[in-house]
Amino acid sequence: MTTISRRRLLQAGAGVVPALALGARPAEAATITTGVVPSALAGFDSAMKTYIAERDIGCAQLAVARRGKILLARGYGVYGRSGTLRKVQPTSLFRVASLSKNITGAAIARLAQDGKLNLGASVASLLGLSTTADPRLAKVTVWRLLQHTGGWDRGASPDPLWADHAISASLDVPLPIDHADIMKWTTARKLDFDPGSKHVYSNYGYMLLGRIIEKVSGMSYESYVRQKLLTPLGITRPMLGGSLASEAASIEVPYTSKYTNKTVLNDSGTVVPYPYGGFNMPNQDANGGWLASAVDMVKWGFAFDAAGPVLNSTSISRVFAKPETGVNSGGSWYGFGWYVRNNNEGGLNTWHNGSMPGTFAFLARIQNGVSYCAIFNRREEEGTPDFDSIDPILGKAASGVKTWPTTDLAPRYF
Repeated sequence: MTTISRRRLLQAGAGVVPALALGARPAEAATITTGVVPSALAGFDSAMKTYIAERDIGCAQLAVARRGKILLARGYGVYGRSGTLRKVQPTSLFRVASLSKNITGAAIARLAQDGKLNLGASVASLLGLSTTADPRLAKVTVWRLLQHTGGWDRGASPDPLWADHAISASLDVPLPIDHADIMKWTTARKLDFDPGSKHVYSNYGYMLLGRIIEKVSGMSYESYVRQKLLTPLGITRPMLGGSLASEAASIEVPYTSKYTNKTVLNDSGTVVPYPYGGFNMPNQDANGGWLASAVDMVKWGFAFDAAGPVLNSTSISRVFAKPETGVNSGGSWYGFGWYVRNNNEGGLNTWHNGSMPGTFAFLARIQNGVSYCAIFNRREEEGTPDFDSIDPILGKAASGVKTWPTTDLAPRYF
């Protein structure tokens, strides 16, 4: 999912049989818009329209905020639902993929804040995982899961969240597999490196964090996040997504990909559009399963600006703390679901992207209290322009703003 190299993104797409667009009309996305764009922020809108047109994107969103106020909220494109075309709204829901990780990281920080979880605790002890296959598993702590230093390397071994067919065959269990199957299969294998020795991005580590949240809180992962994190902030739309188009939320956009895969939802071997049954959304919950809008995500980002109803100052410091592996060669590090870097104001820039078949998302909190989120209903595939360029594109738009507006759009959307 997130941070996977572009080449491996393409490899993860499996087959190359074109999939149906499920009603999206990419050619119109850059010209059909909804929402509010103040004239002072027109550079953001112009940049998004160019980006969308160049990549033939059917549905997209952008939200921009500054110092706790939402200043721009935009939907781009149309999609088919129940025989009619609908415009993408600023409140339409998209799969946000690995933007889910900072939600999970905050949930763990909240459990620790409430005295219910020791971040130095052994994950094997918390979840009752056997260390027979690899005694080093006992050294995997909650901290190490959060900062991707647990010992799993998807470049050396299959990513368990994307190995449904292999797990089903190995365990001799029918599809769909569940979290317990994924954990059983992975626990029986050796780690790829010594826990704490290096940083390697791990979807599996965040899936385990979801199970820890459930074990410690006594609630479902989704219920805990809603009750302890989202509701106190007045954010009500986000939800966990389903695998099939028939399970889509009423305000959820469709997803497009030219790739297909054999379904992971049953043993039929049916070839399906990759975004719809080519992977199991419920299994992705804590590492990549949330649906949200761009305005939801920028408002969520406000929770990390200062102590508030969700996180206190100690928890926020933990979320952005440097891992034991230190700062990477580029000067950044990984916190609790955020990439982090010192900025030129003495503060921190934090960001993350999300990517799965049919989805690309980007969320950043930068200097001057500016934040923005862009979400799209397709990701980079073979033959498409670079999608990661959204980062410098939005950064350039932010640096070009002469005078920031002050009207808060939040009352329109919350």
